[in-house]
Amino acid sequence: MIRSHAMPTCLSLTVLLIAWALVDTATARETPPIRALMVTGGCCHDYAKQKVILSEGISARARVDWTIVHQGGSSTDAKIPLHEKADWAKGFDVVVHNECFANVKDKAWVEGILKPHREGTAAVVIHCAMHCYRVPKYDQWFRFCGVRSHNHGPKSPIEVKVTKKDHPITRNLPSTWKTPKGELYNIAEVYDGTTILATGTNKQKTQPLIWTSRFGKARVFGTTLGHHNETMQQSQYLDMITNGLLWATGKLGDDGRPATGYRPAAKAATAR
Repeated sequence: MIRSHAMPTCLSLTVLLIAWALVDTATARETPPIRALMVTGGCCHDYAKQKVILSEGISARARVDWTIVHQGGSSTDAKIPLHEKADWAKGFDVVVHNECFANVKDKAWVEGILKPHREGTAAVVIHCAMHCYRVPKYDQWFRFCGVRSHNHGPKSPIEVKVTKKDHPITRNLPSTWKTPKGELYNIAEVYDGTTILATGTNKQKTQPLIWTSRFGKARVFGTTLGHHNETMQQSQYLDMITNGLLWATGKLGDDGRPATGYRPAAKAATAR
């Protein structure tokens, strides 16, 4: 009795999963993938490997076409060629900022970077993006990021704790996990409109770690996690970043899954 009763249930579930997959495949043919630009480069991090970890990891989880701009060498003060153009973000749905240019202090230059985001281009800001563009008496880059940070604690594993489990980004993430390595940023200020989704704790203290915010017309997803490649390679990290990118572009369902048509079937990244 148990066996004969269970078989139709399993069969029905299989049929349902196949139907979902067929709908997704058909919709994907008609739905353009998310067009993502990754801006990376600067000091202190292994950006050559991180750009691959991020682009391939996200594309294994969502339909994203990548353009990767890796410029500026290992400098802290490079004004990269990409941002010489007023329309540098034209044609992209989202910009992933994973750069480290702390000593670029030209206000007009930074305003040029922020302009497309003010106008609605979504953003994902990762780790040292929070420490970039430290123009004296000017806080717009930090307001764009959603938080203000100028330093970090010791390098040690970070205990991650989700504090807002009902948000689509965190709904399907573990409530807690631990990074193999880490560099916890000290958050001096959380701006109005920023929603903290998770905190991180290392040997010293607990800090905001993962959040969402708004800047102008843009949705912004941010996290200070991401100093070490080993952390970025964690499935929890890649799930989180993918969800954040999907949320920022309006392609994440309330159930925490990619919207129909945006589940994995990605193309390889292109670099220039």
